[in-house]
Amino acid sequence: MLSIVKRYRIATIASQSKDGELMATVLKWMGAKTSRGSSSRGSVQALKGLLRLVKDGGNCSFAVDGPKGPLHKVKPGVFELSRMIHGPIYAAGVYVDRAVYFPKSWNKTFLPKPFAKVVIVWSESLPPVTKDQDPRNPDLALELESLLHRTRQQAVNFIADNKA
Repeated sequence: MLSIVKRYRIATIASQSKDGELMATVLKWMGAKTSRGSSSRGSVQALKGLLRLVKDGGNCSFAVDGPKGPLHKVKPGVFELSRMIHGPIYAAGVYVDRAVYFPKSWNKTFLPKPFAKVVIVWSESLPPVTKDQDPRNPDLALELESLLHRTRQQAVNFIADNKA
């Protein structure tokens, strides 16, 4: 998804680890804005920074299941942020036909190979979380997990259906 960060003025959270430093540097080169921190270190600082970037006109994106997983299990942070900015939530499914995979990474990171086909499928939006809703409600997490699974499967199917 690095290829879309500049066009869509993406702001995201990058961890304070060495890996996060590398990611923040690459994101900056690609035109994204980052706020440093994670749920395990610097979470309040990261959230405040991300809120500032969104108020300055950015769109936010982050791994909703991070930083330590389990993979595809949505954490409440995305719903807290939605409530704070009164913003809808979109899920993105990504699939690539050729990539270098990093199986030891918690999120199974991959890097598309040159000339690979990359498909990004966006979901319909979930409405902003209201002040009346509890961001820790497991039903919210299940709904978003379902959207994430569905959009990724749509991306996989698109490549499978269009193989030449």
